[in-house]
Amino acid sequence: MINLKHSLLPVITFIKIDVRRLFRDKVAIFFVFFFPFIFLIIFGTIFSGSNDISFKVALINDSKTEFSKKFSQDLRDNEVFDIDAGEVTLNEAREKMRRGQIDTIVSLPENFGEVDGSNSPAGQAIILYDQNNEQASRTVASIMEAIFKDINAEFNPSVESFSVKTESTSQKGLRQFDYTFAGILGFTLLSLGVFGPTTVFPRLKQRGVLRRYRTTPLKVWQYFVGNVVSNSIIGLIAVGLMFISAVVLFDLEMRGNYLNLALVVVMGTVLMFGIGLSLGGWAKNENQAAPLAQLVALPMMFLSGVFFPTFLMPDLLQNITRYIPLTPIVDSVRLIITEGATLVSLMPQLTIIAGWTVIIYIIAFKLFRWE
Repeated sequence: MINLKHSLLPVITFIKIDVRRLFRDKVAIFFVFFFPFIFLIIFGTIFSGSNDISFKVALINDSKTEFSKKFSQDLRDNEVFDIDAGEVTLNEAREKMRRGQIDTIVSLPENFGEVDGSNSPAGQAIILYDQNNEQASRTVASIMEAIFKDINAEFNPSVESFSVKTESTSQKGLRQFDYTFAGILGFTLLSLGVFGPTTVFPRLKQRGVLRRYRTTPLKVWQYFVGNVVSNSIIGLIAVGLMFISAVVLFDLEMRGNYLNLALVVVMGTVLMFGIGLSLGGWAKNENQAAPLAQLVALPMMFLSGVFFPTFLMPDLLQNITRYIPLTPIVDSVRLIITEGATLVSLMPQLTIIAGWTVIIYIIAFKLFRWE
């Protein structure tokens, strides 16, 4: 017990020193706090509202009539409607709407376009919407009513052969910002874990700080643990500030457990910092470290769902990118925030994070240089 306390004392001391050092480092503060915040403002402004002049719609045509086929094609040609490409089932369309990929669903029942007693086609289109897109569904319904008004006037002006019915799914869907925010948090951890160490460690080497550390009783594992803990603390603070800003400024809705989110953030910080520690610990100076950091960070930034969800990528690319270190972090954060995922349901992602963490720190121990 005494030996454990003696071993941890340098770690605790170094954690205090490293946290104070980071808050005195203007470059580190910018990349950890202000740079991701700029992305939050930009993407929050773009995606927090629904200001499109067109509506993303999933069209479900269960009717086999010639009229329904022609009507479906006319809707696809209408510039107001951005019809979701490909054939989708109603359940798949509901999932896309819940995720915020589409605004509403236009469903044409089996009897849509069949000839009624007046010897003219008739039917009722059903518009499904969730709570977040009620306004969009009303607008789509108004447009559809105007289209049907012209059709009714053509076939039978005295009878409303075609009509529109709106139905709520009784679910609260997601805005595009709700998905984008998880990517912004991933970018925050990427900035903290990769860009921070690759900037700081080479600078400490050039100044001889690490050389002086080597003359102290501080061991490499104590130095690593101290850095990891201090950066995890900073990561939680950075994510907490980003989260508060998103809730206050852009009305972000948190559906999951905050402790689960904190655990994923800590695990993500540890993994990302291990990558930065490997690069910064090996590089002799910043000229070596900066290109390496860009080489590693940029692919992760664009392939790990930072700027858009990975489920929008082709299946082949998804099968590759899911094993990139940042991908399971962003996916876990996104699933916790948007779907209230539990740690049990996130075991595939957490396993990948844990596996990468072990691999990365073995590499970091092998590559680390005091000078």
